[in-house]
Amino acid sequence: MSKLQRELLPASAKDVADALATATLFSGVGVEAVGVFLEQCDVWPVPKGTLFISPTTNDKTLYIILQGTISVRLEDRNDATLTELVQGQCVGEMSIIENAPPSAFVTAVSDCRLFAIGQDVVWSLINGSHGVARNLLQVLSQRLRFDNDHIVNRSELVEQNRRNAITDALTDLHNRYWMQVMFARKIDRAKTTDKALCLAVLDLDRFKAFNDHHGHQKGDLLLQSVASALRDLFRPTDLVARFGGDEFAVLLPDTTIEQAELIGSRVREGIVKRVDGLADNQQNVTVSVGLSAMHAQDTLESLLRRADEALYRAKAQGRNRVST
Repeated sequence: MSKLQRELLPASAKDVADALATATLFSGVGVEAVGVFLEQCDVWPVPKGTLFISPTTNDKTLYIILQGTISVRLEDRNDATLTELVQGQCVGEMSIIENAPPSAFVTAVSDCRLFAIGQDVVWSLINGSHGVARNLLQVLSQRLRFDNDHIVNRSELVEQNRRNAITDALTDLHNRYWMQVMFARKIDRAKTTDKALCLAVLDLDRFKAFNDHHGHQKGDLLLQSVASALRDLFRPTDLVARFGGDEFAVLLPDTTIEQAELIGSRVREGIVKRVDGLADNQQNVTVSVGLSAMHAQDTLESLLRRADEALYRAKAQGRNRVST
């Protein structure tokens, strides 16, 4: 190990040998058994904050951490840390095995000393020691398992973010963004197939007064109860969304205006029964419904406008009713 001693002054070769003896790569092997290969390697002092591996470096070196901590990031050096590696662990082996540029950004979290093993020496170690080959295989297996877990977690996070983007947080119904996309798609399809379609807009009567009298917490509970009722009372083929505030929109495919009136009345009555008891005797909860039937030239915007106009008529006529 004389070459190491010259390169490491004032540190001793024994310090390096002792650190390598605890490395995962040489577990159960013994540094002495592979010393002839390790004499060809260097020890690098790496200051804190140094990016020493990245996809642009094309580095084919395996680094064993003798001292300090390093961080690994996948897409950008400023991304959240994927993992941190400490004394005895190694990094860079994938580039050698795959004979490809690094796929991660690796940075020194603290001042580090790294034992750098070049590509040719790594293959010599693999060919010359079954123990090293076994240990490297275990390291690769752990990396792949960790990467698979990371992919699964990322996929779950992406799916959760996608769900959050189209779901109303309070009621767990689809939100207005989802409504604008999906309702428009259904309307276009109905035009293509020349099938009837109606749009219903539902609004809680005097909801502001309910909130002022009972408080916002009970107001939220009322909205959640209405949303639950809508999920149960409309058909599986109907599209339900929270349009905003205390207003909900429902698209009714394959439905004539006469059928929509019957459905609207049934749903209105069902909601009133479902939320019975949330208000006191002086302020029963009721619902008004406005309906519009699709015409050949209609868009989602024109359907919504006419349904809103019908809703205003229901309000003007005394509330708690369905209007077209």
